[in-house]
Amino acid sequence: MILRTPGIGPVKYAELLNKFGCPAAAAESLATAPEHIDLVKREIEHAARLDIHYICSDSEFYPANLKLVKNHPPVLTVRGRVEALRKPTIGIVGTRHATGAGMRFVHELAHEFALCGFSVASGMAMGTDTAAHMGALASKNDSCTIAVLAGGADYIWPLENEKLYHQILERGAVISEMPVGTKAIANNFIQRNRWIAGISERLILGEADGKSGSMATAGFAIDYGRPVHAIPGHPSDSRSMGPNRLIKEGRATLCAGIGDFFETKETKSENRTSNSDLQDLIGTIPMTESVLAELVKKNVAVVRRELVMLELGGQVRKTDSGYVKV
Repeated sequence: MILRTPGIGPVKYAELLNKFGCPAAAAESLATAPEHIDLVKREIEHAARLDIHYICSDSEFYPANLKLVKNHPPVLTVRGRVEALRKPTIGIVGTRHATGAGMRFVHELAHEFALCGFSVASGMAMGTDTAAHMGALASKNDSCTIAVLAGGADYIWPLENEKLYHQILERGAVISEMPVGTKAIANNFIQRNRWIAGISERLILGEADGKSGSMATAGFAIDYGRPVHAIPGHPSDSRSMGPNRLIKEGRATLCAGIGDFFETKETKSENRTSNSDLQDLIGTIPMTESVLAELVKKNVAVVRRELVMLELGGQVRKTDSGYVKV
């Protein structure tokens, strides 16, 4: 009731609780109009029909990381598997206009994190967000993914992700601080980005231009003291501007794959050959990724990531025929 009163957000809510001692006394002090009370009752009834839960900040299911953020939402609405909120959570965000390679990379990362017991959180947008959710859902274990929405927990946006929304309900949860039934409007997305950063113990930034919402999410994560990992990209692609800049400024760690977070069999194999070994093979005659992969006995995707790092460092240059030494 209190949070549904116009003009009352997390800060005012905390002030009222501090003044009156409990929600019931604080609500009574507002002298809420009967029609507003009826509106809130209808929302609660609608939420119950959709099996949407209200999770207060003192609940065991309230995300522990989010509780550490100043002025966090006092109440979240949650639809799906509430227990998904208790798992360690990794946030993955990026542009809606991601490349196919970028989405595959994010999909693989999310898949591996889910296999390792993490909930993968994102914003259910097209592109990078969708790849992150679907990567987590592709795992065969008890994997989870969390969609943080700008509208109510019942409001599906974008409509193209209606099928994904229902898949998330089966294997994870959708959460929102907005009233049930609220449409996603532009002003709500910045808050959505805050809470993606807030519930995550660390954030991975995929392709993103310099002024995107994903960069804002990374900024919030940095402000909250959460580690940020950025996936580098080609310097001439505007979608790589965001992550490349954060890496260059030292505000994010370069993310080259799941081996940056967990020691896997593939990681051990990859570590046998360093970037310097790959660099030694590249000369004035262009060499393709597939040829280089064969020479160093690595997966092409792994070699591609290493080549990106060498290119960012100015050691190699990509031509139409392959890579050459600078």
